[in-house]
Amino acid sequence: MSGNAEADIAASFRRLIRETGPISLSQYMGESNARYYSSRDPLGDTGDFITAPEISQMFGELIGLWLVDQWMQMGAPARVHYVELGPGRGTLAKDILRAAQRFELKPQVHMVEGSPAMRALQRGAIPAAIHHEDMSDLPEDAPLLIVANEFFDALPIRQLVRMEHGWRERMVGLENEQLAFIAGDKPMDSVIPPGLLNAGEGTVLETSPASAALMGEVAARLAQQGGAALVIDYGSLEARTGSTLQAVRAHEKVDALADPGNADLTAHVDFAMLKTTTEKAGANVIGTACQGNWLKQLGIDSRLEALKKMAPDRAEILQRQRDRLVAENAMGELFKVLAVSGRGGPRSGLGFGPAS
Repeated sequence: MSGNAEADIAASFRRLIRETGPISLSQYMGESNARYYSSRDPLGDTGDFITAPEISQMFGELIGLWLVDQWMQMGAPARVHYVELGPGRGTLAKDILRAAQRFELKPQVHMVEGSPAMRALQRGAIPAAIHHEDMSDLPEDAPLLIVANEFFDALPIRQLVRMEHGWRERMVGLENEQLAFIAGDKPMDSVIPPGLLNAGEGTVLETSPASAALMGEVAARLAQQGGAALVIDYGSLEARTGSTLQAVRAHEKVDALADPGNADLTAHVDFAMLKTTTEKAGANVIGTACQGNWLKQLGIDSRLEALKKMAPDRAEILQRQRDRLVAENAMGELFKVLAVSGRGGPRSGLGFGPAS
């Protein structure tokens, strides 16, 4: 994206705010990320951030084994679809499918991706993949095995703030012609959980209608046609207050309002909400777990030792990769895993045990 194009979205926001008033954080985040992801490959050391599949092949291989287990519990149907939401460079799908094929699981591959830049990379990794703008035109003739790794965190959020005289929505407005957070003028107390109505001034409550809608769609599809899904992202297993909005550029946190369309805007995922949404849509929650414990239960340490034997000269690198995925002070504790299955589908899964 050229400098002029980058400046255009900020100028567009300022013009819109001058003409119609402050805009919601949800609108700001949605339009900024749409511009950001449509124009670049943000991954890797030369990009803005790195995801687990780019750290180690072990991550995708273990997910592949998890999907094989679900497929076998479903009776190993001959026809099944693998669906990935936001597939990055296609690295995760490539590792998953390689592991799955060892057990004769060979699904048709579907990638839900709107970015032309990323679609080109994904075709290089998985030439047979079928691309979709959203989930609406996915096939309905067979069970779905759905994976969403670091996808929900980039969906737009709303923030509600407890002010002196009640709750207001945090909006994006202008101060001295610069984008700035301001409080909306409409009371929002009616949408606040009763236990938080009298929270201390400055308390922030985040919600993500976009995440709820997408999780509802995932769960409804599974309830209708069977299958299983994994959602892996950073966030909390329990509802919390506080702002988690952040912007990342070149692996550094930056001001979320400083350069819209040129930094990755994300927020922590509310896994408690995703669970509730899943159950309301008629699907099963198999379980939730921290990524580190889940990967260890799936056998990441055994896989690590096997890789070390095959490539002794890379032993230290492989160990660091494993630690980055599993250690509590890295991704192991912050990242969570949610497993879901369709109505009548498996009620247990590797790394979770029976659903409670």
